Amino acid sequence: MPPNAERGIPSLRRAIARWQTWWVRLFILMVVVMSAAPVPRPWAAACMLIPLLLFCVRPPAQRRDPVTVHVPVRGRWISFNSPGSRVPSHRVRAHGQMYAVDLIQDTQDTAEGAMEEATGQAPSLGWSLRGSTPEEYPSYGAPVFAMASGTVVHVTDHLRDHRARDSWPTLIWMMTLEGFLRVLGGVRSILGNRVIIRHDDGRYAAYVHLRRDSATVRPGDRVDTGQQLGQVGNTGNTSEPHLHVQLMDRPRPESAAGLPMRWSGVDIDTERLSQRWATGYAKPSAVPDFPANGQIFQAIAPQDQRVH
Repeated sequence: MPPNAERGIPSLRRAIARWQTWWVRLFILMVVVMSAAPVPRPWAAACMLIPLLLFCVRPPAQRRDPVTVHVPVRGRWISFNSPGSRVPSHRVRAHGQMYAVDLIQDTQDTAEGAMEEATGQAPSLGWSLRGSTPEEYPSYGAPVFAMASGTVVHVTDHLRDHRARDSWPTLIWMMTLEGFLRVLGGVRSILGNRVIIRHDDGRYAAYVHLRRDSATVRPGDRVDTGQQLGQVGNTGNTSEPHLHVQLMDRPRPESAAGLPMRWSGVDIDTERLSQRWATGYAKPSAVPDFPANGQIFQAIAPQDQRVH
C-alpha cells in the first residue's frame, strides 16, 4: 500500500477534518435556526452538538522520523512556537501545524557585542486603536526560500497585509472576535498568503503569512533548494510580520497531518537568547536538534554551506 494510503477510521477522520470550516458554519447556522424555530430541546441540542463534535476531529498524527531540509531564511533569526521546545508546537494539530515553527528577524547589530539585544524584551503594549504598519517591523519583506526541491502545488498571494496587533485593543480584538471570524473564513483567513510545495520525497511544505503580491512562483513550477518563493508578510492570523513554515503529508492543510523536520544551514548562537520568546526547558515531546523557542540562529544559503 502506498505510504500516504489510508483505510478505515484514519481515512474517515481525514475526510471529516477536511470540512472543519463548514462544521463551524453549520454549528452557527443551527444555533440561529434553533433559536428562532420551536424545536424540542433534545433535538435542538443534538443538531448543535453534532457539527461541533465533527469540527473537533483532526487527521491522524503521523509518527515519522524528522527529515532534513534547508532553513527557509537567510541571516539572523529567532524561532518561536517551535517544535524544538514542544509538540504540538502551536498547541494545536489543526491545519497541519503539529511541527510548525514561527520565525522573526533578529535586529541586533552583531558587530557590537556589548549592544543589548533589540528583540530581547517584549514591546510594551499601548492603547492605540490602530496597530503599527507592517513596514515598521524588520521581518517584513525578508525573502523566503525553498527548503527542498519540488513542485509548486498552490499559491495564494493576493490578500492584503494588515496592521500589527501590538496594542491592547488590537490584541484583544485578535484573540476574540477576529479570531472567531477567521475560523469561519477557513484556511484563507487563517493562513493568509501562502506557497505550498510538494517535495521530491512526497512531503509537502507550506510557507505561510507571505507578503501580498510577493510570490515568485506559480502552481506547476519546478523549484530548487534555496530558490526564493516570496517575502515575509503579515497576512492571515498574525500579530506581527513573521514567517510560519511547516511540513505536511497532504497538500491541503485542512486534511493534512504535520510532519517533523530538521534544518541544515543553521548555526545557533549559544551566547544570546531572546527573552521575549524563550519558554525555558524543552518538553520531552520536543524535536531534537531544532532551534528552540527564543534561540537565535544564523541561516546560510546552501552554496555557502557547501563552501564551508
